[in-house]
Amino acid sequence: MKGLIIKSPWIEQILEGHKTWEIRGSNTKIRGQIALIKSGSGHVYGTVDLVDCKKLNATTYQSGERYHGISRDECQVMPYKNTHAWVLENPQIFANPVPYQHPMGAVIWVNLDS
Repeated sequence: MKGLIIKSPWIEQILEGHKTWEIRGSNTKIRGQIALIKSGSGHVYGTVDLVDCKKLNATTYQSGERYHGISRDECQVMPYKNTHAWVLENPQIFANPVPYQHPMGAVIWVNLDS
């Protein structure tokens, strides 16, 4: 399973179902259930289904506050040259976060054992 590294407070918002777009500077072809790793914690906090990836223009980004949780005032400038929304569904929070071994150099994705 792939694990996606996400900083706080965004990971909590995803796992609570409040945030359904993860904004990134690149496309992803990965689909299906992925693990969510809290950046710097050494733990997997839950899972989510990665169901789509959409390239955003300024209008879509600025009007997507309900999906990405970033206020309209903070959306005046695109965060990346190529801004994408990774669309997430079905968040599942683990009762107890699961430790994992963080490989050297992993920044976005981690390959996890089952």
